Amino acid sequence: MARPLALLAFLLTLALPGAAADWKRIRIGVEGAYPPFSELAPDGTLHGFDIDIARALCTELKAECQLVQSPFDGMIPGLQAKKFDAIVASMSITDERRKAVDFTVRYYNSPSRFVARKGANLGVTPAGLKGKKIGVQRATIHDRYVTDLYKGSQVVRYTKQDEVFLDLASGRIDTTLVDSVAASFGFLKVPAGKDFEFTGPAFEDPKYFGWGSGIAVRKADTDLRAKLDGAIAAIRANGTYKRIQDKYFDFDIYGKAPAP
Repeated sequence: MARPLALLAFLLTLALPGAAADWKRIRIGVEGAYPPFSELAPDGTLHGFDIDIARALCTELKAECQLVQSPFDGMIPGLQAKKFDAIVASMSITDERRKAVDFTVRYYNSPSRFVARKGANLGVTPAGLKGKKIGVQRATIHDRYVTDLYKGSQVVRYTKQDEVFLDLASGRIDTTLVDSVAASFGFLKVPAGKDFEFTGPAFEDPKYFGWGSGIAVRKADTDLRAKLDGAIAAIRANGTYKRIQDKYFDFDIYGKAPAP
């Protein structure tokens, strides 16, 4: 009898709350190639809105914050493989992604728009872009949207959004669908984008574009999700969020949650 009882005692210890992670050290997956949210400075350091938010949340939680750079299309696989514990990478909260991961409440929200050369007069409907090349960052909401709806267009996928902008500027693609803030700061307001503009309406259908950007965690880590939810609320209440926002934007990036 001693052996079964010892085994039972061991299994019970695994179920005790003390066996769970205390989250004093949190590894956070970031992209580093999506200005102004996340980018590498010339000296190799990470900076941007996402980066500052991640660090502020760790400070609020009194946790050591380790930033782990990853390509966007490898973020969810990397989270599931435990290469990091959370993703702070402007990842939209969508029903499709919720099948694989859980999300915190949103920490910002901005619409998506098409960008094209000035005077191109592109109709940004599936019919209007028939036969055109649409560039998108791989594994994003924009990739899924144009793949599903723009059947007559050629969808060209890239690892990084700045690669999309490079090909748009050189004329290798006709347009791109992208987050409007990333397009404005990462392309339209820099010399390479001077001959380009937004075209067509803003896109916010929650079926494809979700409910804002949240922090992704593994489904099993409900305690971490709850801690991060509390930290987001805390930095919004104590002024930290606004100080970070005002460093990058002259408008309210938190935005309104899209209607269900």
